[in-house]
Amino acid sequence: MYPLFLVILLVPAACGIGCPPGCECNDDTFVVQCVHGRLDVIPITLNPAIQRLVLKSNRIRSVDSALQFYRDLRYIDLSSNHLVSIPSGNFLYQERLQELHLYNNTLSSINTTTFQGLKSLTVLNLRKNYLDELPKRLFSTLTKIEELDLGENSISRIDPLAFDGLRNLRVLYLDDNNLSMVPTPTFSVIGSLAELHVGHNGFTILPDDSFKGLSKLTVLDIRSAGLSNISLNAFRGLTMLRSLNLADNRLQQIPTAQLQHLVRLEELTIGQNEFTVLEKGAFKGLSNLVKIDITSAINLERIEKGAFSDNLNLETIILVSNKRLESLEDGVLVGLPNLRRLVLRENSFKTLSESVTSWNELKALELTDNPINCDCQLLWLLKSISSRNLTNVQCSTPLQLRDRSLRTLTADDLGCSFRDPRQQAIIITFCVSATILLGLLCLFLFRYRLKVREALKDYKWNKRAISRKEHEYQKTFSDEDYITRTGQHYIKPIPVTEL
Repeated sequence: MYPLFLVILLVPAACGIGCPPGCECNDDTFVVQCVHGRLDVIPITLNPAIQRLVLKSNRIRSVDSALQFYRDLRYIDLSSNHLVSIPSGNFLYQERLQELHLYNNTLSSINTTTFQGLKSLTVLNLRKNYLDELPKRLFSTLTKIEELDLGENSISRIDPLAFDGLRNLRVLYLDDNNLSMVPTPTFSVIGSLAELHVGHNGFTILPDDSFKGLSKLTVLDIRSAGLSNISLNAFRGLTMLRSLNLADNRLQQIPTAQLQHLVRLEELTIGQNEFTVLEKGAFKGLSNLVKIDITSAINLERIEKGAFSDNLNLETIILVSNKRLESLEDGVLVGLPNLRRLVLRENSFKTLSESVTSWNELKALELTDNPINCDCQLLWLLKSISSRNLTNVQCSTPLQLRDRSLRTLTADDLGCSFRDPRQQAIIITFCVSATILLGLLCLFLFRYRLKVREALKDYKWNKRAISRKEHEYQKTFSDEDYITRTGQHYIKPIPVTEL
């Protein structure tokens, strides 16, 4: 039996006239939304058949017994209120509830009876509260829970059996807490976990077998954890891992040997660390890698040829905001037949060589916000932009082209002497051929120099002999002798016939 005053209050709700001011109540979809209102308590005058209740950004301080009147609820959102506590037993009648969102409140403690009755709950969001400890079997009544968000709290201690009973848990957020080490002992009871987010804590080292028991893990996020050292076998056992985020830590070099345990890794995010070079074979063993993101690596200066030689399945390479990275070595990205997207924004590139990679299969190139010098070396890129619409590049230098888009320029603007690439190819071929022929000639002369020298001597001697004979011949048959000789002979006149 309910108290008489509650029965009286329920009468208008049954008549469909109990929607509080500032709320939207839809009796067709059974959805009630009271967002950014001034509610101090959960209203009890709503349609008892509602299934979705959104009370975000109000002034509600407690989850009280009002929820017992809405037994068909599937979804409750009490985010951004002033909740301080949740008395035991207030969810006893919410057997159909699937999602409960308590984000951004002031809850400082919960216990094993807090969520009694939530037999169908699959999502529980407790992010951004003031929880500091997770005691033993805290969530044991939530046997169907699949996603648990405990991020942005003050958790510093987790009992090894805190998650005991969560056999269906797939996604766990423990990021942005006060953990000083990875809570490895707790993982043995949640072997079905697929996603783990433990970044923004106070780790400095990942010891061997840090994630023991999580053989089904596919996503691991350890960003901003203060990591400076990763033990050789830290990732041992994570044979199913597909995505790893190590961004914003203090790694001095790429943990090549440690990553080799992750044979199925497809996505790696490793920017905002302190390494200066990507060495040859930096990602050795990661043959299934599809995407790599190196953003804001403030000390990165060089990428060696062969850094990605083991990663033939790479489709996306992101190199963004690496301010000390001024160039890419010729051929550094050659040999990646599946590369489709290359993002090179906000670095310090002044030019980009056509021989950096094979451009035939590339579908997207981003080169914006670099100090690009627009000269004839970028003629190939201009033609690629025009034909394939790859990227929008703005010139920084020379002065007369500053802030102009490369796609609007011509070969003359870039200072190119020859516009037609075929003409350039012919000239280059001619020069190369001439150089080769000249080299062969020099080699021939050097090898047969003695014979050539003798031939030249013979030629000069013969020439001198011929000259002497000609001189003597000329003396023998001088003009005077010729006239004398011809005068001694009678010349018969030629008769002329008159017509």
